[in-house]
Amino acid sequence: MDRRNFLAAMACALLMPATHAQRQDKVWRVGFLAARRVESLNSDPVFRTFLPAMQELGYVEGRNLALELRFVEGDVARLDALASELVKVRVDVIVAAGATAVRAAQKASSKIPIVMGTAGDPVGAGFVKSLARPGGNITGLSDVAADLGVKLLDVLQSAVPRLDRVAVLLNPANPSHPAYLASIDEGARATRVTVRRWPARSEPEIGSAFSAMGKDNARGVIALSDPVFNNHQREIAELAARHRLPCISGFRQYVHAGGLMNYGPDFAHNFQRAAGYVDRIFKGANPAELPVEQSSRFELAVNLKTARSLGITIPPALLVRADEVIQ
Repeated sequence: MDRRNFLAAMACALLMPATHAQRQDKVWRVGFLAARRVESLNSDPVFRTFLPAMQELGYVEGRNLALELRFVEGDVARLDALASELVKVRVDVIVAAGATAVRAAQKASSKIPIVMGTAGDPVGAGFVKSLARPGGNITGLSDVAADLGVKLLDVLQSAVPRLDRVAVLLNPANPSHPAYLASIDEGARATRVTVRRWPARSEPEIGSAFSAMGKDNARGVIALSDPVFNNHQREIAELAARHRLPCISGFRQYVHAGGLMNYGPDFAHNFQRAAGYVDRIFKGANPAELPVEQSSRFELAVNLKTARSLGITIPPALLVRADEVIQ
């Protein structure tokens, strides 16, 4: 080795410990953006898996991890402003819960890495170029399987005999809903079920939609997962009961709020996996090259008390499949 190469090698050797120490001493700032009210990450049934997963990867809040939490208080329109706040405080990454939160983060920054904890159809929504190669600053988890809408319809049909007319509660502002609707329409054509779509963007519009469903002689309802709907699970459950409409949702907490059934992704598992994306980005991975993963775990929950009040007998085969049965 000549003198010049030797000196260069020595300089690199001397710099490596300092660089390593600097990385070890760094406090990573994670922005967490959610389109619903949350008391804390630890207490939330969906988000509580994120911090333990981060800790397993070596990130401890108060030591080398700082959280910037931004949750809407029932007003999804605040998402854009909250996303801009995260950019101003210079977080190292934004973890976004739901397609509307991802869209707000995307509008706020094209440079800060964004990890989707949940988002349906990220390609169709324009978040990534493809699942295999996202191509921008967004990666993470997609919670819409290609046949999820068909499965929602199938589970509802299993519980409601002679189901021939289904109402779908949707939010026109949700970029995930077109993928759900296409899947539901596919299943409806195969089983000769009439599907009517009822849009709603607020609690009053949800009430109006259910009133219209009853007058339209709907025999069942599919309430798509959406921040507005998730913020009003109890109201939706009460409206479904009032109008005697068997209703299935894509959000498990709906069943705990008194709803009949839920079938959808295990969102808590998604946020556990989201921590792995954050770790890889902190270690130098480029989000543009981190493939988007699709949900691999789905869960079914049934509320038998609600079923009895509606005069519905849930088939044993469906109960055997359920991850949770509320008596």
